[in-house]
Amino acid sequence: MSKYTKQDIIRMVEDEDVEFIRLQFTDMFGTLKNVAVTSSQLEKALNNECMFDGSSIEGFVRIEESDMYLYPDLDTFCIFPWRPQQGKVARIICDIYTADRQPFSGDPRYVLKKAVADAAQMGYQFDVGPECEFFLFDQNNEGQPTTESNERAGYFDLGPVDLGENARRDMVLTLEDMGFEIEASHHEVAPAQHEIDFRYDEALKTADNIMTFKLAVKTIAKRHGMFASFMPKPKYGINGSGMHVNMSLAKDGKNIFADPEGEMGLSKEAFWFIGGIIKHMKGMTVITNPLVNSYKRLVPGYEAPIYIAWSATNRSPLIRIPAARGVGTRVELRCPDPAANPYLVLAACLEAGLDGIRNQITPPDAVTENVFEMRLSQKAKLGIESLPGDLEQAVEELEKDDYIKNVLGEHITEKYLEAKKAEWADYRAQVTAWEIEKYLYKI
Repeated sequence: MSKYTKQDIIRMVEDEDVEFIRLQFTDMFGTLKNVAVTSSQLEKALNNECMFDGSSIEGFVRIEESDMYLYPDLDTFCIFPWRPQQGKVARIICDIYTADRQPFSGDPRYVLKKAVADAAQMGYQFDVGPECEFFLFDQNNEGQPTTESNERAGYFDLGPVDLGENARRDMVLTLEDMGFEIEASHHEVAPAQHEIDFRYDEALKTADNIMTFKLAVKTIAKRHGMFASFMPKPKYGINGSGMHVNMSLAKDGKNIFADPEGEMGLSKEAFWFIGGIIKHMKGMTVITNPLVNSYKRLVPGYEAPIYIAWSATNRSPLIRIPAARGVGTRVELRCPDPAANPYLVLAACLEAGLDGIRNQITPPDAVTENVFEMRLSQKAKLGIESLPGDLEQAVEELEKDDYIKNVLGEHITEKYLEAKKAEWADYRAQVTAWEIEKYLYKI
């Protein structure tokens, strides 16, 4: 059931003096896009009559098939608290439809909706809680972002050492104004690195929330003269940023991952779900870690998980089972980073887990010791493999996984792989400062 009707939206726009409505959507790579209409055009927008040129959006369609429609999801209506109080600005997140009024297969939100519907056919609701990390850097005199910060704070530090404390507090208050339930916020391990956690929700709502979260964080950071970066590894020698994903399945309102009688308090479905994620992890990695830069985070020594294993007792493997049981029982996937498209990440995770449940895929034994400190021979004996080491390897792994390609659909798979191969080729052709420093003087 929808929370709002068209009449509700029209009334709220009038009552709240909203002048502009942003019709938002997300492209294939997780970049937020929008077209703004004035309140006089609202009824047209709510009747799904707003069009845009899909050929101008990377990864969408060719120029000869460019007309696309925006279908607003009324329940995503939200007024931006940081905009003026007269002539306010609101947004509605939209689905993308083709000129012949069919859902567009290249719309990441549609991909997630299909996965959610697939789970619903099995009687499941997919609940997700993300942990989004980001950096707050200084801007230069022209207002352009840098990777500089005078801050030296560490994990859970507070002001005056934590120079981003005031900005982070404003972010939390702003997000709460927008309907988020913020569970915690704190300084992370690296200098100038932060985390704000919001309450889990149904998967589509969570993916929408991640996109809104990133927009709000960047907007409030700029107001404080800072630049918020969700780049996975913006600086050498310190921890990168992750977006850990906490997942559970509910059936008839009950968390089906919980079983007080089961091993470790987990149900058979929880084990199978883990088995499905492990089976498809390599094929999913180019979705969960989509940039050349993503793989700079996934190296030993910086707490990022690189070994495909799971544990209920330590944080070194890829998949962790947090200590909470009962309603809080969940599976935490630790490799995704905040550059990823949340719609595609959650769709891939859900469908991988459902494959595990359908085919009763038993995961390998849990790992109880620190995987980072294991010898290669130990890992080999236990069958513990690594994530792809770079973007090129990740592309190759997706090309081998027909199941995940089917989850993404033919359109996104083709366009996504094409773009990532081009990104890797461009990266390989670069001559970096490291190379000049390493080789120029001695050759």
